[in-house]
Amino acid sequence: MSTDNLPRCPACQEDMTYPDGDNYVCAQCGHEWPIAAALEEEAGLIVKDANGNLLSDGDTVTLIKDLKVKGSSTTLKVGTKIKGIRLVSGDHEVDCKTEAGNMLLKACFLKKA
Repeated sequence: MSTDNLPRCPACQEDMTYPDGDNYVCAQCGHEWPIAAALEEEAGLIVKDANGNLLSDGDTVTLIKDLKVKGSSTTLKVGTKIKGIRLVSGDHEVDCKTEAGNMLLKACFLKKA
């Protein structure tokens, strides 16, 4: 790997990084961070459904479990099809519109249609 392909340090933004085992290390400030995290950040957001299929923006998914909507008596039923999802970072990775309104859902309760 040439030094041109190494990422800048997230702490000091200097380009004096080098690989050391499973981490990148900044020679300027001494900050260390995992190489795997840097590679995932370059690849973008990676979200997988309950079956391990990669999800992307605009996909259609199906619920694999009944989900109670917090703060409401509504339940999203198993088999409900959700079109045009949008991936977001955080604990709930999928932003979508359902018959109960806009929702944030965990990808582990969805399967790609």
